[in-house]
Amino acid sequence: MEMGFSLMVFTALISGGFVAMFWLLRSANEWYYVSKLGGNGKQCSHHLPPGDMGWPFIGNMWDFLFAFKHGDPDSFIANLVTRFGDTGVYKAYMYGNPSIIVTKPETCRRVLMDDARFKQGWPKSTCTLMGRKSFMGLSDEEHKRLRRVTAAPINGHKALSMYQEYITDVVVNSLDEWATAERPIEFLTEIRKITFKIIMHIFLGSEVDPVLMKALEEEYANLNQGLRSMAIDLPGFAYHKALKARQKLVKILQGVVDGRRARKRNPSETQKHKDMMELLMEVEYDQNGEKLDDEEIIDLILLYLNAGHESSAHASMWATLFLHQHPECLHKAKREQEEIMRRRPSSEKRLSFKEIKQMEYLSKVIDETLRAVNISLFTCREAKTDVSIGGHTIPQGWKVLVWLRGVHMDPEYYPNPKKFNPSRWDENKPKAGSFIPFGAGSRLCPGSDLAKLEISIFLHYFLLDYELEQLNPGSAVRYLPHTRPMDNCVAKIKKLSSSFTHN
Repeated sequence: MEMGFSLMVFTALISGGFVAMFWLLRSANEWYYVSKLGGNGKQCSHHLPPGDMGWPFIGNMWDFLFAFKHGDPDSFIANLVTRFGDTGVYKAYMYGNPSIIVTKPETCRRVLMDDARFKQGWPKSTCTLMGRKSFMGLSDEEHKRLRRVTAAPINGHKALSMYQEYITDVVVNSLDEWATAERPIEFLTEIRKITFKIIMHIFLGSEVDPVLMKALEEEYANLNQGLRSMAIDLPGFAYHKALKARQKLVKILQGVVDGRRARKRNPSETQKHKDMMELLMEVEYDQNGEKLDDEEIIDLILLYLNAGHESSAHASMWATLFLHQHPECLHKAKREQEEIMRRRPSSEKRLSFKEIKQMEYLSKVIDETLRAVNISLFTCREAKTDVSIGGHTIPQGWKVLVWLRGVHMDPEYYPNPKKFNPSRWDENKPKAGSFIPFGAGSRLCPGSDLAKLEISIFLHYFLLDYELEQLNPGSAVRYLPHTRPMDNCVAKIKKLSSSFTHN
């Protein structure tokens, strides 16, 4: 009896010790970063948002990764709401930095639009892998300078009109190949090949060697896996593998740049149509005639690979899946595309830029897909100075995670938010900051217009002539680095009999 009582006391003491150690470690982590706030640290600490900064070194990353890799992705924020109230502003420790998470539209919009108080603040892993001279690592002035010289060739109306013909060719040919394949395909993987081919054509022209294209595609896939990872440069971690992929990509692209510079020195070798790399080599971005160096060109290419490739592929796949799962939406979208074909003059054989602008319902399908899927879960800023928001202080130097998913899944702005419902956009004029799939402000995703063009063209031809048979409709979903089915949507593509023909 005494032995049993002693064992109970001993067990209680051990358990109590673990609880105390747990509390001390988590309290110590928060104290350490709050104490570093300087002379105003004590005052600032009284106004920090509620929240939990987790364990030393690890912070809240275990909870975050568990929620997004193995559980409900919304449970991470839901846990903060349950513990600290629906304030929409929480302190945390994310990606190796003391951070503030903002989840409400008005707060998110303010952070994204206020360049005077917030600057780019991506995690070390993202900045390193994208390159120190990509948009993600540049100061506001450098960012404006490079964005000014690259915006028109990527998102300008004239450029998009030029790219449309090539995008159409790639989409039509790829759909035909998938339909005649003897085996099922990974739908997402194949769409990613389309969007990768398109962005490579924009930057490197039509002369890209197939072997080079395959090497670039494989290494970029490895790099992409590490973009939202913790910066742990050890074998077995995604960041370590991604770093090696970046080194290989830079080496490949440097070879292309060297070849272009050598060719430019030979007047007899000129291109009829200049691709993006040619334009980047020639552009003068200041009054002194200074031009971009090789590192800037390569980092810009890697950035646009991410901006104009991933979003387009994932959104195209999810829009197709959502329409497949909602027959009434599928029929409505298909009827709209058929009506566009009926109205087309016989002298026109291809989808025109004007016709894309007429796709009112399909535009709602695309917006609803971007809202429901949240291809980019969050975007990042850093406070340039202490900032007061909603009675709380965001300390200077702390990261700010603008939680896009929280905004797009907020039932206050989107009733029944997990339901795919394009008709919600019929009368809905989103409140400022409540629909930000590509971010907002001066750091708006530079490939957003190109992405929507690619998605529209793909869905136009798919809806007219093809249907999807998903082989594993119950496949689990992964949310990092982007939302996707675990099997990449293994499916069969069937060509339908159609009264419409495409050249």
